Amino acid sequence: MTVLTLTFNHLSIFAESKIQPEIRLEKIHKKSNHKKPVIVVIGENQYTELTDFIVPYGILKRSEIAEIYAVAPNKGTMDMFPTLSIEITTSIDDFDNLHPEGSDIVIVPAIHNAENITIIRWIQNQSKNGATIVGICDGVWTLGHAGLLNNKKATGHWYSKESLKNTFPNTEWIKNKRYVQDQNIITTTGVTASIPISVALIESIAGNKKAEEMAKSLGIQSWDPTHNTEEFNLDWKQYLTAAKNLTFVWNHETIGIPLYHGIDEISLALVADSYSRTYRSKTKLISTNLQPITSNSGIRFLSEIKEENRKETNLILEIPKVKKANPLLEETLGQIQNRYGMGTMRFVATQLEFSTGPLCHYVTCKD
Repeated sequence: MTVLTLTFNHLSIFAESKIQPEIRLEKIHKKSNHKKPVIVVIGENQYTELTDFIVPYGILKRSEIAEIYAVAPNKGTMDMFPTLSIEITTSIDDFDNLHPEGSDIVIVPAIHNAENITIIRWIQNQSKNGATIVGICDGVWTLGHAGLLNNKKATGHWYSKESLKNTFPNTEWIKNKRYVQDQNIITTTGVTASIPISVALIESIAGNKKAEEMAKSLGIQSWDPTHNTEEFNLDWKQYLTAAKNLTFVWNHETIGIPLYHGIDEISLALVADSYSRTYRSKTKLISTNLQPITSNSGIRFLSEIKEENRKETNLILEIPKVKKANPLLEETLGQIQNRYGMGTMRFVATQLEFSTGPLCHYVTCKD
């Protein structure tokens, strides 16, 4: 078993230029009876995309600009994909009892069943009550099935673009933007777009100064929607990498991450998500007694491995207590490259819709 503590250096995946006024989100207003905006991140209990859900929740929660709820149809376990589980303490009914007037913003991550009728009806009702609905990555499918994209401009994960066009022909699909706003509907590209859109939401609610403060804490310089959709595709090399990694089961590894109270849930999600997309490894959480452990922003994570059994893992990853999330993601991709090869790193980054271009200034990017 190898123990690896993730560190970071000052790489920058995001553009250096400051956001320009014409590409900011329009101001999102709260309801008159809300002291702060009320924001809900909603997922389904059976498989919600890890980063899509955790990153916006964590960023918005620590900004302290709003009242934030992590919600699912039912209380109890929410299984995430590609890995990890959390405990949900607020159901849809609980939220509706607390706020019968509705929320101001609803964030919808990718969920396994994009046609989940309970979630669809709920976000339709929130939209009717004036909420801005934000579809993260393939969360756009749920917005589409809810009828919220009719005659709207929208975007989504690069891999889904053709299917989205065919399924929702009345939507104008935009490429080369990480996020698109059309009135009270906002949609984003792939998984890691959850970082810039979260900061953009903060700017829309609380202004540029607060957004810059949060961007700095995350290790990014810009949160504008600049994006090159054409950069992302699965060529034959990546398909071959995926097939080999999936087929050679004797090479599969368990990556253990020790949980501790106050762990940075943003960094945890980005690292666990990345390692669990290699098709060579799966991330599992470690704790002393398998009881829920509360993160920095209040997410209750569930572990799978007891501390006494950590030797069952092939690698231990320590999430640092004081590190910036975005550079840590870059460092993680570098570690994946070192452990599994450049092809696997590119395959992971492509799934995350995360540009590896700037990384190639620091590591060798030849296949």
